[in-house]
Amino acid sequence: MTQKPALLIIDMQNDFASTHAVNPVVGAQAVITPLTHLLSLFREKRLPIFHIVRIHEPDGSDVEWFRAEKFKSTPFAVRGTHGAAVIDELTPVSGEHLIEKVRMSAFIGTTLDLMLRTLGVNTVVVGGIQTPNCVRTTVFDSMAYNYETILVGDATGAQTKEIHEANVLDMRNIGVMILNIADMAPWLDSR
Repeated sequence: MTQKPALLIIDMQNDFASTHAVNPVVGAQAVITPLTHLLSLFREKRLPIFHIVRIHEPDGSDVEWFRAEKFKSTPFAVRGTHGAAVIDELTPVSGEHLIEKVRMSAFIGTTLDLMLRTLGVNTVVVGGIQTPNCVRTTVFDSMAYNYETILVGDATGAQTKEIHEANVLDMRNIGVMILNIADMAPWLDSR
């Protein structure tokens, strides 16, 4: 089967990944450079790119029950704010897709699956934050929707190295291919 990959960059938004984040993910800063390189590879090959962002209503009416109190005290990813925007280093360009979500998985309640299938994509490459939450649920749903799924290990991050590595192992064990940035150019060239 010929592979047609698409890149999914998960939650690399100002409120989570910038130096002034209101809800910072500790591992976010470390993945900016690898994600910038990965994004460049996909842009050079003119392959589909999806920036997946969490967006919430200002009143918090669409926030998960277990995050509602936190949102009340420190709102995050609020529609129309600078905090909800993709960080400057990864700003989408013309032709790239922006998918808004309100839950962890990029597939839940979004048009992602429909768009991937319409574009003929059969392989999903995932990077971003945070490994045990939005990255992992997106990866598991990608597998459930029958996409070959690749996690770029050094382009994903979590609060600690141990949390990241444990989740990467779980994903590897269900059949997710784990590659690093150094592997991506040769992999893309061979597809």
